Amino acid sequence: MHIPSAPTAALDILSFDEAFARSGLSGGYDPDKWLYVPDFYTEYRYILGTRGEKPLVCIGVNPSTAEPDNLDNTLKSVQRIAAYNGYDSFVMFNVYAQRATRPEDMDRTRNELLHRENMAAFDYVLAHAGQAPAVWAAWGSVIEMRSYLKRCVLDMIDVGRRYGAVWYTAGARSKKGHPHHPLYLRKDSALDSFDAAAYCEICL
Repeated sequence: MHIPSAPTAALDILSFDEAFARSGLSGGYDPDKWLYVPDFYTEYRYILGTRGEKPLVCIGVNPSTAEPDNLDNTLKSVQRIAAYNGYDSFVMFNVYAQRATRPEDMDRTRNELLHRENMAAFDYVLAHAGQAPAVWAAWGSVIEMRSYLKRCVLDMIDVGRRYGAVWYTAGARSKKGHPHHPLYLRKDSALDSFDAAAYCEICL
């Protein structure tokens, strides 16, 4: 369980570039296997994933407690679904970078600095994910928890367009059309194409 110690606006936040430059220096995990930014446990997380030539980029709402070699059940499902669909690695990314096991504990208003650096991280991920990077929308109905999350998704779609990202979902969508969350995928699931822009227009 991770309960935020304070709103992120009250914290000193490393930019993505600063955090990435330090990545692998804190020890405790294999940096040749894991991509972890920042590379220590803190109140926010930009990236957690494995290194490979063909990653599946999974998008949740916000990070919880997972770390390298200590994946939570959501990340275990992400890793399994990525392998099932032929990807050699996965990158877990989030619409909003604040750690909070309970989404209702997220910031009430968007921290623009944290969001900007999160988008810098997303740009980095897609730039290094090969041609037409595969992006798995997996945020579930939790996306409704904060009104600012829609704007975050729209910014991600814009970043994705620059790299020709191809969007997918896994499992049945909710009655409101929201993508299925990985935690509730009890078996291996094939990825289905997903029109992220149309989804935002209709469902958010």
